[in-house]
Amino acid sequence: MKETIMYYYNIDVDVLEENDGKYHFKYQNRDYFFVFYNRNLEELDDIITCVFNMKVKGILVNDIIMNINGSFLTSINGFNYILMSVVNPKEEFDIFDIVNIASKLHLNNKTSKLYRNNWGTLWMQKIDYFEYQIRELALNKPVVKDSFSYYIGLAENAISYVNNINARFPNVSSAVVLAHRRVFYPNYKLNFFNPLSFIFDLEVRDVAEYLKAMFFAIDTEYEVLEDLKSYLSIRSLSVYDASMLYARLLYPSYYFDIYEEVMNKERDEEDLVRVIKKADLYEYFLKKAYLEITKYAMIEKIDWLIN
Repeated sequence: MKETIMYYYNIDVDVLEENDGKYHFKYQNRDYFFVFYNRNLEELDDIITCVFNMKVKGILVNDIIMNINGSFLTSINGFNYILMSVVNPKEEFDIFDIVNIASKLHLNNKTSKLYRNNWGTLWMQKIDYFEYQIRELALNKPVVKDSFSYYIGLAENAISYVNNINARFPNVSSAVVLAHRRVFYPNYKLNFFNPLSFIFDLEVRDVAEYLKAMFFAIDTEYEVLEDLKSYLSIRSLSVYDASMLYARLLYPSYYFDIYEEVMNKERDEEDLVRVIKKADLYEYFLKKAYLEITKYAMIEKIDWLIN
């Protein structure tokens, strides 16, 4: 891989580290990551435009480096890769940073190929596929088999919730901002400013994903609830946005992300146990979150969670 980077980017790599599919090296006081391009090819131009616009606004997102052919993509054995340069990859961003950075870039005409907002449809398609997988492939996965129905039930609650919101507010106009396919905790710059994660969606998407990631990364839900309270205190959410925030908290992406890696043989199914053990605590968090959100907006109640 050193020879590939030298050939395509004219960078003489001294030490190249490979970790979780990412090739990392340092060059001229910057960190570089050579990574698989995991997006649709037709999205690349919009991703590059996002990078440019964010830099114009003073947000130093990760740079995507052109190769010697003037392309952002480098093909190796039939697979596309990109080279990113990152300054301070371990810099952390909290919930206030998420809100501040999202506000820098709005999507006004909703024509970008990065636009996402049909959550109910996307989630339904996913669980339909997951249910097919379970029938065909999960015979030797007892942890998955024993837990799957519960999380499908949560997902179906979230889908119904979103569909009800959209039925109640068919012509709602809500800001669509720069968001991410996933937000992690800790929320390092390497991931948060990674252009391959960029999409356009509601602001509450990233907020909810951050809170979920935080919940399953720390030992107490108190800090997560405090962050939610802080967010609600600085944002005047409409009933629609508050409802979508709660729907996103309901949807168990934290389980399905690991589940997909288990089914793709990238992780052991025992990694799901950490999430499953906190199921009751997360239900309690969802109840508390509902009570906090309803101090600002009267959102729909889910009886089995709240009563």
